[in-house]
Amino acid sequence: MSLLSVTDLRTSFHTRNGVYRAVDGVSFSLERGETLGIVGESGSGKSVTCYSIMGLIPQPPGRIESGSAIFDGVDLLRCTPAQSRAIRGKRVAMIFQDPMTSLNPYLRVSDQLIEPLLIHEKISKADARKRGLEMLEAVGINDAERRMNLYPHEFSGGMRQRVMIAMALITRPELLIADEPTTALDVTVQAQILELIKAMQRELGMAVIFITHDLGVVSGLCDRVQVMYGGRIAETSDTRTLFNAPRHPYTRALQRSIPALQSKGTELYTIRGMPPDLSKTSPACPFAPRCEYAVDACAQTPARLVEVAPGHAHACLRAQRGEI
Repeated sequence: MSLLSVTDLRTSFHTRNGVYRAVDGVSFSLERGETLGIVGESGSGKSVTCYSIMGLIPQPPGRIESGSAIFDGVDLLRCTPAQSRAIRGKRVAMIFQDPMTSLNPYLRVSDQLIEPLLIHEKISKADARKRGLEMLEAVGINDAERRMNLYPHEFSGGMRQRVMIAMALITRPELLIADEPTTALDVTVQAQILELIKAMQRELGMAVIFITHDLGVVSGLCDRVQVMYGGRIAETSDTRTLFNAPRHPYTRALQRSIPALQSKGTELYTIRGMPPDLSKTSPACPFAPRCEYAVDACAQTPARLVEVAPGHAHACLRAQRGEI
């Protein structure tokens, strides 16, 4: 039985300018100890998918229209407040994209770090502080005893991100959701953070959902990848297959956009056009207006995710027909 099974998740935002279907029929599963990468451009629905699972969508204007997210037998979208409190923050934890906006600037790091323990494990403050100190040392923060009493603004960006990781892992969760945790960091610190997440995953045996727009990060971190575009899954497979034999034109375009794969001195490849307007969705392929392989049928025929090999599915009509 999968640790997490998401089925037909649909999340919309109802605004004065219309209804924006940010997540439109997303389904996937995650096994214990597995790492799933969710990749796509900004606005493709990666973060909203995971925020929906975590119950962090502001309602209104957000609304989960349909679907289920079964975590170890409990539907996270329909569970009681008591079930939600017992799971979120304890068994399922999340690292957010910007630690400066996720940490309270008025509270010392120690108070924020040990809060999950005080809420979920009902231990004394002294014991919680001891575990908090151990976790700060585990994530590579030097002089942790002194730094526990500092405020977030007294840490660098990389150190704040390490504090966020420590907060997420302090309850030893079964599932960690990492929402682009290395976006604002330099390359050296980025590598350290990724290695830290992998090390903690091995130690705790937890599953990880890693949200990113960087395919290079995915290649060395994830077991499986799902590529999202326009609120839908465009392609999903194991990591090796996705890199060696991508089928959807959007996946191919993302690969061509990796700077490290460009010939020296040549102009960097960019995907033409703009992401779709999610208030004007249709059942046809959302990537068709930007796709170099698109024909009239692509803009008229419903795009369905079809399994073309065991564990490998994509939603490109022409690739399914064997035309590209």
